[in-house]
Amino acid sequence: MVTRDRHRIENHCVFDPIAFTAMTDTTLNATPLMNYGDRAIQQAAAEPLEKWQNSSTNAYTIHLEHPEFTALCPRSGYPDFGTIVVDYQPQDWVVELKAFKLYINAFRDRRISHETVVNEVCDRLWDELQPRGLRVIGDFTRRGGVKTVITVRKGDCELFEPYQANVL
Repeated sequence: MVTRDRHRIENHCVFDPIAFTAMTDTTLNATPLMNYGDRAIQQAAAEPLEKWQNSSTNAYTIHLEHPEFTALCPRSGYPDFGTIVVDYQPQDWVVELKAFKLYINAFRDRRISHETVVNEVCDRLWDELQPRGLRVIGDFTRRGGVKTVITVRKGDCELFEPYQANVL
């Protein structure tokens, strides 16, 4: 049934992959179809982040940038865009990069303020990785002419280089 409906939609040149993904297959189990990426993002948001044992005792900094952050404005529902920057000095654990990416992608459909995003990311990484130092920066795209950069720090942050905000 779904295959025939998809074919009919495509032949009339009005195929909408987002609407198609949300369709239900009433002949099987009446649950929305979900892409594997959506399932992975939900899992990353709900379960502890995958992490690896730190293999070094050296003092070093890990710098992560996720330039495709999106969430929804809690007031208007319009999309917000930005870059999430994380610097941390690991102690026992380092975050697996795909797990970090999927966790940040989990914000895309949430109505959440810039300040809450940055604090929530910082608190989760602090709790799960227990680094010596952690800095999380939300560098958000201008909205209404206003540029917002939010920084949260925990622990020893003296190894971190100064942050240069995006000019957009």
